[in-house]
Amino acid sequence: MEHARTRAFVEVTAAVLVWGASFAATKVALRQVSPVTVVWLRFAMGIMVLGAAAAWRGELRRVSARDLGIFAGLGLIGITLHQWLQSTALQTTHASTGGWVAAATPVCIALVAALVLRERLTSLQWVGIVVATLGVALIVTDGAPAMLLAGRFAEPGDLLMVLSAPNWAVFSVLSRRVLRDHPPARMIFYTMTMGWLMTSVLFVAAGKPAEVGQLTSTGWLAVGFLGIFCSGLAYIFWYDALHSAPASQVGTFLYLEPLVAVATGMVFQGERLLVSSIVGGAVILAGVWLVNREPLADASP
Repeated sequence: MEHARTRAFVEVTAAVLVWGASFAATKVALRQVSPVTVVWLRFAMGIMVLGAAAAWRGELRRVSARDLGIFAGLGLIGITLHQWLQSTALQTTHASTGGWVAAATPVCIALVAALVLRERLTSLQWVGIVVATLGVALIVTDGAPAMLLAGRFAEPGDLLMVLSAPNWAVFSVLSRRVLRDHPPARMIFYTMTMGWLMTSVLFVAAGKPAEVGQLTSTGWLAVGFLGIFCSGLAYIFWYDALHSAPASQVGTFLYLEPLVAVATGMVFQGERLLVSSIVGGAVILAGVWLVNREPLADASP
């Protein structure tokens, strides 16, 4: 039992470190190709990894047409739209901003669950939602939240990055119901496959296949990291950890993700560590901590 829990903590740490570094890796790839090309290549690789894992575990089975439709809806929200929002945003925003906004996702999940599923939130959780929102405002305005009253952000891509958080929250809440009928590996594989197929339509229609040849060895390393590790192995590690350890303990490791995003952004992108980022990030984490005092839906990115 103790060995299983130790392994779970090792796996979840690896998953969170990988996800935290994904923002900087995406920016590296975006220097050479467009967002839709990055997303298409990333999930083509991720599908192969997840498919192999699901098959090896005996979880890769045919599903009904109804379930396939559900997976298509999840893929549209969680893969096609979500990854387009984040990848397009990262063309003109910082990797650290992506990490901090992603850290606020559990707050968005709680809000969506309250508004859509009518789940009750405590007064303390509502305070946490307000606090985390303030933290996000500080991040995306470089410490001048009054900018939002004029509809302005510190960077052009900040708005899309902010929109990606509630989008993922909707995906997470919907996925929670699907997981009652399907094991994680199967659900993620079909969802990712359907999302990738829809992305393929955009990829071909926009004439982006020719961009693949533009990738240098550095670009391929970035895309390979995103596909094999971020969209493949990290999801396997995450759900393995949830199977072997309490969700409340596994979830606390997500606090590492924005810190990794900030560190990799500084190292690989030369991003500066701003006071507003430190203060805003601390405020976000405080808000998430208040909300997370009660169990929430899955918040993996």
